[in-house]
Amino acid sequence: MKRIIGIALSCFIAAGCQAAVPGPGAGEGEAAQNTAESAADRGPAGGAPDRLRLAAETAERERSKSESPPAPTPPAPVETVQPVDPVPAPQSRPTARTKRSGEAKAPSVSVQKSQTNAAAGKKLTISQLRAKYPDVFKVSGTSKEKNIALTFDDGPDERFTPQVLDVLKAYGVKATFFLLGKKAEAHPAVVKRIIREGHAIGNHSYRHPLFTKLSVEQFAAEIEQTELTLNGLAGYKPKLIRPPYGEITEGQLQWANRHGYIVVNWNVDSLDWKSLGEQQVSGNILGHTKAGAIVLQHSAGGDSQDLSGTVKALPSIIMKLREQGYGLVTVPELLHLPKSK
Repeated sequence: MKRIIGIALSCFIAAGCQAAVPGPGAGEGEAAQNTAESAADRGPAGGAPDRLRLAAETAERERSKSESPPAPTPPAPVETVQPVDPVPAPQSRPTARTKRSGEAKAPSVSVQKSQTNAAAGKKLTISQLRAKYPDVFKVSGTSKEKNIALTFDDGPDERFTPQVLDVLKAYGVKATFFLLGKKAEAHPAVVKRIIREGHAIGNHSYRHPLFTKLSVEQFAAEIEQTELTLNGLAGYKPKLIRPPYGEITEGQLQWANRHGYIVVNWNVDSLDWKSLGEQQVSGNILGHTKAGAIVLQHSAGGDSQDLSGTVKALPSIIMKLREQGYGLVTVPELLHLPKSK
């Protein structure tokens, strides 16, 4: 840097000395001065003053570079991108080949159809079961014989079953009692009275479960345990089964058939389990009975159920059915079946 400044000062001194040398006369000196000033005004080709100015500017630039830190580079401008609404991709059905993270493969259509058909084949309605298994699943007898069977479920107990037995005995009527194994164990004397007075009994399960919620094995256990109890009290194994709530599956029905049972529901419902009064119970029965009817009533129930309407309606029901020419028989007699297996 000092060397550059020195060169510039030397040039300046040399130029000054040349300008101070007098010409041949006063007029020539003024002309020379005017010529030098014009040359300075003309620019780069004008002579020494222009070179001096350039040297000085160069020196100043070099000094600025050495003394001042370089200016920071401004950050590159950030390009602003306007958001664009995404175009939804076309959706496609998942197939067995489609793989998703953490998701099982979807079954093929043929598998789904086969599973649906298999499920549909296992669950038939009660009407469909009766139509498919008419020799195993009964709801009534023949209409060619003017007989009616009165049946009583959910017994025995010590409250209502003895009252029902008293009415039946007074009118000389034989009925059918579908008994629970658990209650039979609790009231063995009532079971023995039913048998002694000539009534038929049937198997109504051990604990009164909904059979459609049970496997075939569980269903079989309910039937066999009750059968063991009733055989010990009545002296025979009942051939008749009445499903609680009237519900049963096809697999259970097939098991019953293989083991020598007949499943019996009803086609006239008194609805006495609703704790109805005498007139309502009587109307529900007499308004629907016809030849071959199997009538559902109850001789026991839950603690909150009042079956006094059943007991009170029974005498008038018996008398009016007899007046209409109906015979009152047991279910085995109505269906012409043995009472035991």
